Amino acid sequence: MKTKKLLMLGGGFLQCFVIKKAKQLGYEVHVLDANPQAEGFKYADAYAVINIVDEEACLAYARSENVDGVLTAATDYSVLAMSRIASELHLPGINYSSAKLIKNKAEVRRCLFDAHADDTGYSYEISSSQEALSVLPEVKFPVMVKPCDGSGSRGASRVDNPDEFVTACEYAMQGSITHRAVAEPFVVGREYGVESFVNQGEIHILAVMQKDMTMPPYYAELGHAIPSGLSVEMEAKIKECVRRALIALGVNHGSVNMDLLIDSDGGVHIVDIGARMGGNLIGSHIIPMGTGIDYMANMIKAAMSDEVDFTPQTESAPVATKLLALTPGVVTSLPNFDNIATTYKVTIEHHLHQGDTITPYRTNLDGCGYVVATGRDVYEAIDTARMVREIIDCTIIR
Repeated sequence: MKTKKLLMLGGGFLQCFVIKKAKQLGYEVHVLDANPQAEGFKYADAYAVINIVDEEACLAYARSENVDGVLTAATDYSVLAMSRIASELHLPGINYSSAKLIKNKAEVRRCLFDAHADDTGYSYEISSSQEALSVLPEVKFPVMVKPCDGSGSRGASRVDNPDEFVTACEYAMQGSITHRAVAEPFVVGREYGVESFVNQGEIHILAVMQKDMTMPPYYAELGHAIPSGLSVEMEAKIKECVRRALIALGVNHGSVNMDLLIDSDGGVHIVDIGARMGGNLIGSHIIPMGTGIDYMANMIKAAMSDEVDFTPQTESAPVATKLLALTPGVVTSLPNFDNIATTYKVTIEHHLHQGDTITPYRTNLDGCGYVVATGRDVYEAIDTARMVREIIDCTIIR
């Protein structure tokens, strides 16, 4: 029987977990990435140096290789190419109109507002400094300003007064591929993540995750944990908001990662949506360890039109991750990661090498890897992951 071919858009560090999983499942994996040294190429059966935002080039490759499925993960940049390929080749995938809508954060916010999907107020889309000035009289501060099509918290900032608004919009537009920003009500609250999968119209909300974030002004992720620590009633409300959002956005298939805030009155505010598996080890480690569901296997099989099973396959455990947000400097010597992992019974996934420059941590793209820990409860898991991150930071010689 012919081995099915999966086309993976992106061959970076986080995509490698999906590539390796697909290989384990017996699929032939083709990988596209603009970087000739992409790590995922060494695990692929075949690869090509193609920019994953280039829809036409990606589609041409998919046609030439007659692929049976297409995926991306942990990045928003290739969602449209993935959807286009799925649509053109009649493969499972999110419909192109929904994928395009989700790429525009301003349109998403407008759609959710109209559908009463959550508790957030009105927002504004801005494409020039002049436009920022024109909407300024209508804006109620504080607001969150961010790129319409960004990811990884790049270009996002809180604005507390009118004097900072235009500068913040320009900063967000610089971080946008299409040079557009969105300004939405700033919500004071605790941030959580939600991972969902839609298969043939059936919505599976896999987990609500608590999050650790940096302080203002960057609001970058530092880690996730399951269980969420929320009440059963609050989780139920979150899941209903997510369900309404998915329906309002017309999501018919695939992974959807959402970030949301819970305010002091119990209001739910969806602040970001990605039409792909979440990054930061959500699919590869957090969901399977925290729920027992083999998320990546199901995501891959669904893309290949094969049977899926979202019932837990293993026993779940409290789990926490911490990004390796480390002290800046040039690495001259690294610790023995295997010894640290064995000593503290954790998993360490990193991409550090001698000679690398560690940059100040402003977005999760500045992270150098992750620590994954389990525990008797979620608090023990969080404490262990945090402690090991600090040990790693202290033992790197710069």
